[in-house]
Amino acid sequence: MARPFAPSDVAQPLLDRARKFVDDELIPREPELLAKGFVAMLPEIETLRAHAKEKGLWSPFLPKALGGAGLGLTDYAHVSEALGRTPLGHYALNCQAPDVGNMELLHAFGTAAQQERFLGPLTRGEIRSCFGMTEPEHAGSNPVWLSTRATKDGDDYVLNGHKWFTTGADGAAFCIVMAVTDPDAPPHARASQIIVPMDTVGFSIVRHLPVMGEPGGGWASHSEVLLEGVRVPQSHRIGEEGAGFLLAQERLGPGRIHHAMRWIGIMERAFDLAVQRAVTRELGPNKPLGSQHTVQAQLAHLRATIAQARLMVLDCAHQMDSEGQQAARESISMVKWVAARALGEVLDAAIQLHGGAGLLDELPLAYWWRHERAARIYDGPDEVHMASVGKKILQRAGMRRKD
Repeated sequence: MARPFAPSDVAQPLLDRARKFVDDELIPREPELLAKGFVAMLPEIETLRAHAKEKGLWSPFLPKALGGAGLGLTDYAHVSEALGRTPLGHYALNCQAPDVGNMELLHAFGTAAQQERFLGPLTRGEIRSCFGMTEPEHAGSNPVWLSTRATKDGDDYVLNGHKWFTTGADGAAFCIVMAVTDPDAPPHARASQIIVPMDTVGFSIVRHLPVMGEPGGGWASHSEVLLEGVRVPQSHRIGEEGAGFLLAQERLGPGRIHHAMRWIGIMERAFDLAVQRAVTRELGPNKPLGSQHTVQAQLAHLRATIAQARLMVLDCAHQMDSEGQQAARESISMVKWVAARALGEVLDAAIQLHGGAGLLDELPLAYWWRHERAARIYDGPDEVHMASVGKKILQRAGMRRKD
């Protein structure tokens, strides 16, 4: 009897190849990535991406017509977990954020001209993109509160604004910018999403944000950007004017599950490293770390924590595949905070079990700790998702708001 949410017969061979690719070609390159950084390693990474294409692993989430494998969300969850075991995994297969969300957005809502100019090169891996939504002046937990403006001038928009945590802006070809196009409209209908080529006059990267002291570079960086009199054609708007918030929700729903899938892979790798440390590290002659009852109990707890998070992610992915994103909204919110918190717990325990070695970049644990602590913040902080689910629970029980 097949286990619930097991990979389909179509996905299993691709999953097997992906796991082998990660183990044989990607994990052995991690020391170089951690020592030199993304930009210095880019030529070798491009070679790895070419190998992924040759092996039929390219963009497994995309439809076959766009060069992908056409996997549904549940099948892709298994592949994404395998890729998440290394920081190189998703980029090597062209399913890295934020490009994956931008590809899905342009595929679903882009015009034919937008798809030809921007989506095609993105799916082929010829260019990268970024997404400009978060602003330093406003709480990211309130996505309808934006200062960036796009004002009509003839057939163009002129954009002025300030964004930050624009992931992968360094080296990207274009940015999808959330900007207010009608400040007098209802809050959820004020903004639009507009494609801005990065070489447009007035678009500038101020700096790479030093996340826990690491500014990074290329795709592996987060930038602060300015838009000062940036002029683009109105034909660069995605969807209807004022549909920016709706499109953001369409993009962020699957995006949250994509992240959670990747986090399961990170947890599995961190757990494997913790187990190996417990087996091989000796506290004294013939006294392995794993002989301590506290360590045994901790590893058992982590094993259960990962299993619980995985089942929630797969159940949510299955619900989205079978019933659609709207039906799964509550599950998406729960997965987002449960998986993010589980990730933090597993990484922290793995670092603790490694002692001082866990703080060094000779293993990927410290790298993940720096970059994945944000899991509980981006795409909606824990508190917002928890409040949303709690409110729905109470409303179903008959509670009505009293002002």
